[in-house]
Amino acid sequence: MKIFKKIGTRLILAVSFTVIIIIGVFAYFNIESHSNNLISEVERHANQLSETVKNTMQFDMLLNNREHIARVIKTVAKEDGIKYIRILNKKGEIIYSTDSTQLGLMLDKKAESCYACHSENEPLQKLSINERTRIFKLNSDSSSTLGVINPIYNEQSCWNADCHAHSSEQTVLGVLDITVDLKEVERLTNNSKRDVALFALIAIVVIAIILRVLVKILIQKPVRELLQATNYVAVGNLSHRINSSRKDEIGKLADSFDNMTVKLAEARMQLFQSDKMASIGRLAAGVAHEINNPLTGVLTYSSFLLKRVKNNPEMKADLEVIVRETKRSREIVKGLLDFSRQSTPKKGTVEIAEVIDNTLAVISNQLKINHIILEKKYDKKIPQIMADANQIQQVFLNLLINAIDAIGKTGGTISITTKEIFLSPYGTFQIRNAMCPNSHSLMDEKHKIDGFPSIKLKAKSSQNEGFINLDPIYGKHQHHYGIQFKENEIINLFCPQCGVSLLDENKKSPTCGAPVYNLIIPDNGKVEGCTRFNCHWQKWDAVDSAGDINFVEIKISDTGSGIDPKFLNKIFEPFYSTKGQQGTGLGLSVIWGIINNHKGKISVDSTLNEGTTFTIHLPVCYE
Repeated sequence: MKIFKKIGTRLILAVSFTVIIIIGVFAYFNIESHSNNLISEVERHANQLSETVKNTMQFDMLLNNREHIARVIKTVAKEDGIKYIRILNKKGEIIYSTDSTQLGLMLDKKAESCYACHSENEPLQKLSINERTRIFKLNSDSSSTLGVINPIYNEQSCWNADCHAHSSEQTVLGVLDITVDLKEVERLTNNSKRDVALFALIAIVVIAIILRVLVKILIQKPVRELLQATNYVAVGNLSHRINSSRKDEIGKLADSFDNMTVKLAEARMQLFQSDKMASIGRLAAGVAHEINNPLTGVLTYSSFLLKRVKNNPEMKADLEVIVRETKRSREIVKGLLDFSRQSTPKKGTVEIAEVIDNTLAVISNQLKINHIILEKKYDKKIPQIMADANQIQQVFLNLLINAIDAIGKTGGTISITTKEIFLSPYGTFQIRNAMCPNSHSLMDEKHKIDGFPSIKLKAKSSQNEGFINLDPIYGKHQHHYGIQFKENEIINLFCPQCGVSLLDENKKSPTCGAPVYNLIIPDNGKVEGCTRFNCHWQKWDAVDSAGDINFVEIKISDTGSGIDPKFLNKIFEPFYSTKGQQGTGLGLSVIWGIINNHKGKISVDSTLNEGTTFTIHLPVCYE
């Protein structure tokens, strides 16, 4: 049945079955103990009664006062639970009994009242208290009976009595036999069994109800949320989040699920961007030949017609629209071509201040028209860099035009600052090429982290196998994991192409002692890292030995409208623009490509309605 396939039902049945066994075992031993205690109490009472009767009759026996003896045992036999009392002589003859029909009967020495003394065919000299009692049934359907025998031993007062009935050599003169009905004990035992069974039933029902509620709250509800979330993801809704506040395993699973959907969304966006950029490249190649020439013809003839229709305002307005939109189309085509032609820079000695001033000369009129104040703060001691002056000028030109557009015609301030800084390679240096021992490339151009191609490795844990993408920035650890790992688990790493191990068994991490992986960096040594999950030790001797890296820092700030924080992570994507129809969305993508090709970094900091600052770091020297 479908209900028995649910984990909650299985858990309830398993716990209920376990509870039944535990309570059953406990009940069995509890009832046995209770029953044994009752019987022990009855035995103790019967033995005390037997001793009392024997001591009471001792004087009458010496006087051979039979009537008094018979009256004593009849009086005692009236006590509740006593079936009968009888006295047997040494021959086994019943000489006294509360049941007159038994008088004079001879008992077999193997009978239930004689076996204890005659178990070895010879009468015992002494009989312990524990051996005096016996439990038996007179009939199969009757209640149990407890029998207590008390031997009457020959004493000096007996063989010195006037009757001289017994000689001094005789040890046992007879036996006092008392039988007690255990019907009340059996009734109490049965009541205990019933009470325990009822308690067990109630306990099982209550535990099952409590367990059902707990399973529903602690397991079924969060599992149902996880299942619903997976269905959302399955149909492509990667924005769905569980947002669990629990700190247990279910909460960690929900957090892992949310983290997975974030990584999936990032991977999908990176894949989409990669496909889009590839499409742009193919499109740009065709656009250059198919659109540029017709646009030039349209622009030429529309400009010529515009000069001839000065007296026709209506036609002039239409032609102005044609000229304006044609120029805009030409800029879009130019942006596409610039984006697709991010070639290797032609390096030369570049003075950053000179390149900036040349750029400012191009836009000086626009600065005046928009009433923009320009502030220049150059560090005169900054060194020259090796760069492509034309490409760097294109970067500054695009950033300054964006700043002018952000300020608008209301006026504002643009500030340009340059200085020399030194940055540690740890956390800043990019791994641009990594290989396995068999010279297979490990770089993954499709899966990017912070816009840079990642390092793809095959990973195996104790339970899982898949791929992980390492952060290409040396010392950063924004890795993307395709599979889950346990806390502090050792990860085995392999080349995704040939499967060769990347571990160095002879070297251990200095932080935790785990094995170390090696990534070969052509012409630049190797990068080592710890294979323990969440251990962030990493070492690149080739760049560390060179010390801090010398950079030129350029900051371009404006007091314009700023950028909404939720859009900051998208501004370097192709075709993404905050200018609406006025922008192509390619300028910042081109800038990012140029800076990356110069092994530099660009970042942005912006506050809405206050302004934006772009920071560029260009290395002074690089291979």
